[in-house]
Amino acid sequence: MTTNTNTKFHYLCTTCGREYDNSQIRYLCPDCEATNTPDLPPKGVLKTVYDYKNITPGFDRLKKTGFIDLLPVRSTDSLPNLKIGDTPLYKITALERKKLSFTLFLKDDAQNPTFSFKDRASALVSAFAKEQGIDTIITASTGNAGSSLAGICAAQGQKAIILLPENAPLAKITQSLMYGAKVVRVKGTYDDAFDLSIAATKELGLYNRNTAFNPLTIEGKKTVAFELYDRLNRKIPDRIFVPVGDGVIISGVYKGFEDLMNLGIIEKIPVIVAVQAKGSDNLVRNIGKQEFRSKSSSTVADSISVDIPRNYHMSSQFIEKYQGEFITVTDKEILKASKTLASNTGLFAEPAAAAAFAGLLAYDKQGKLENSSTNIVLLTGSGLKDLKAVSSLLEMPPPVNPALNELKNLLT
Repeated sequence: MTTNTNTKFHYLCTTCGREYDNSQIRYLCPDCEATNTPDLPPKGVLKTVYDYKNITPGFDRLKKTGFIDLLPVRSTDSLPNLKIGDTPLYKITALERKKLSFTLFLKDDAQNPTFSFKDRASALVSAFAKEQGIDTIITASTGNAGSSLAGICAAQGQKAIILLPENAPLAKITQSLMYGAKVVRVKGTYDDAFDLSIAATKELGLYNRNTAFNPLTIEGKKTVAFELYDRLNRKIPDRIFVPVGDGVIISGVYKGFEDLMNLGIIEKIPVIVAVQAKGSDNLVRNIGKQEFRSKSSSTVADSISVDIPRNYHMSSQFIEKYQGEFITVTDKEILKASKTLASNTGLFAEPAAAAAFAGLLAYDKQGKLENSSTNIVLLTGSGLKDLKAVSSLLEMPPPVNPALNELKNLLT
């Protein structure tokens, strides 16, 4: 067991700057939440801030203790007894038989227990709930967060209530059901499911995992930054390509590096590239704009298909503060990238994850990747999560008789 020696942290409203203590469960800043409207990204998202001056310095010490002093839980024993995080980082030297002029690493978070990046957030939310004596957690999801929470709760002996849009991929619905969760398919979009889960939270007193709404989701996702820094021999990569929907994963990556900078372990934040599907670009399209304008999302990458990005304000603040970059890619580019990735590396990623790889390929095509640069692509979910999405790329071979001459004809 590793115990948190620095239990002092508070929440900071990213909209008004008001601070809140950690004496009770917190979601949004209540003052800012009162001004929110359904057609705009919510204001009042809370950021977890630690007492950095009282944290014993040294990355090796932090790693040895499971980074517990940078997590809002009391003990590592509260976390699930599953291998979450510490996922593979693969170095890729060539694509399509051509040697790359830059250094490329793929962070494969499909190796998490429920095959997605979302386990990092679910694990921390579940651990916090365990310490608070909470046995039921609700969330809205396009699929991955729901199946993640369902699986983590199964491991922790907790109950999960998952609200999904009715068109969520079958594999993700199946996962949640197999894990024993109460699955509710909502007629409408992810945003409809999200709003319904918030209403249920307030009316029924349920503990909510929703991305951005619960500030601990960002704290769970930030752990990938610690791993990247460690696996790169304590060096900062030049660019990290991140798939973006609500903006929570990219905020988590920023937050992890920002924590390290606040502790004096690093001196700068890497350039983080937000990659969105062109058909669901409501976050990056509005960065720097005075008035937020949303449009209906339509993309093969269901995990990043969002009309109202719930963590728009925090993620855009991070991107602007640390000179981040952003790009959009078409569904055609996403599917092509998914096939290129699988056939060249053996890593089969779902479309949302492949979007980040498509962003890197677009950067390379535009000559934006320096020869000496080190680049990371976050692969956030397994391709087995959504087989229907890639079916148009494939031609199912017809069956043949078990005769050698027929096989020879096919191979010539």
